[in-house]
Amino acid sequence: MIFTKVCIIGAGPAGAAAALQLNKDGIDCIVVDKAIFPRDKVCGDGLSGKVITALKRIDPEIADRLQSAAFKLDSYGVSFVSPGRHQLEVGFRPDFDKNNVAHKEVPIGYVCKRIDFDHFLVQEMKQCKHIEVMEGIKIEKYTLEADGYLVSGSNGFEVKAELIIIANGAHSSFTKDVAGIHMEPAHYLAGIRAYYKNVSGTSTDGFIELHFLKKMLPGYFWIFPLPNGEANVGVGLLSEVVSRKKVNLKKELQDIIQNDPVIKERFKNAELMGSVDGYGLPLGSKKRTLSGERYMLTGDAAFLIDPFTGEGIGNAFYSGRMAAQQASLAIQANDYTATGLARYDSEIDRVLGSELRLSHRLQKLNKYPWLFNMLFKIGTSNKQVKELLSCMFYEVDVRKKLTKPSFYLKLLFNR
Repeated sequence: MIFTKVCIIGAGPAGAAAALQLNKDGIDCIVVDKAIFPRDKVCGDGLSGKVITALKRIDPEIADRLQSAAFKLDSYGVSFVSPGRHQLEVGFRPDFDKNNVAHKEVPIGYVCKRIDFDHFLVQEMKQCKHIEVMEGIKIEKYTLEADGYLVSGSNGFEVKAELIIIANGAHSSFTKDVAGIHMEPAHYLAGIRAYYKNVSGTSTDGFIELHFLKKMLPGYFWIFPLPNGEANVGVGLLSEVVSRKKVNLKKELQDIIQNDPVIKERFKNAELMGSVDGYGLPLGSKKRTLSGERYMLTGDAAFLIDPFTGEGIGNAFYSGRMAAQQASLAIQANDYTATGLARYDSEIDRVLGSELRLSHRLQKLNKYPWLFNMLFKIGTSNKQVKELLSCMFYEVDVRKKLTKPSFYLKLLFNR
């Protein structure tokens, strides 16, 4: 049996952020994952500015290595397309000018395949003094004992940890069986992802595309450009809608690509690479208890995906880092009680809570095609709208304006 202060279950973004922060604090930890890296992970592949922000706070040198990595594509904004085909390009920074070279020196966002990004994180962890990464081990049992959690898995694996951080994704058995958090169709997004090459019309500035097609509301069709002329293509729709309307997402994806009058032209020379794969996105549209005696939930295992944008990796990084910081405090105080670790929940709510609640309200708006048509049509000629939409990616106060009816009335009469 191995003894450790902290055992992290899952080596994805949330687990990596937690481990790297613990390493920075000089605390030994073991990271366990059922996969052997590199491994694929079905995802939209978008990295928001939160990822670089969190990495810089943990270790600026790791952030620099990510920014110089060849496996990613710099992304400078998002292209929103309304149900009425009004296209609104919004830079991730309010003053972004594609003709200004200086604006492209430090991009806010990136797009890269998870097989590459997660492998990068694992390699970074393996270089750290206080982190031991153990791959190819499936955790089968968690036993709470007086002095810690006994974590048992395949190949005779056993670890006794004073504290465990759960970071093993949307289908975590711990989240369901111990934390008591279950999948709820109203707070869960069903997604389908495919990789294509030779998709025409993608942005030279790496703009990601969100198409709010009428048939997909309250969801969307996306195209995220990748290096080497590839693209991540997919659709996402609330699980309750998928169930109620008996939607076959794979068929919907193919129907859009083959029959949509605009999209099909961009895919006429495209080639599918590999299979079309599905995945679930546990949304942070409902507040939940994310900690208990000797444990904390992070990332997708904590249901922290942004309800409006589908942003998951950035929130995973933030939650992983916050869990590690709380772990440091718990170790110092020798307090692993549910009451003591509840401070983690308070921090999650303080940092991410308002944004998640506002995003849930925004998500509810996208089922109204007329509203999206109006907003995007006005935005194409209204600098203020573009700036506001740009700021909503990182400024909560602006997002609050977007949820108020008075905001849209002002836009109509102040063009």
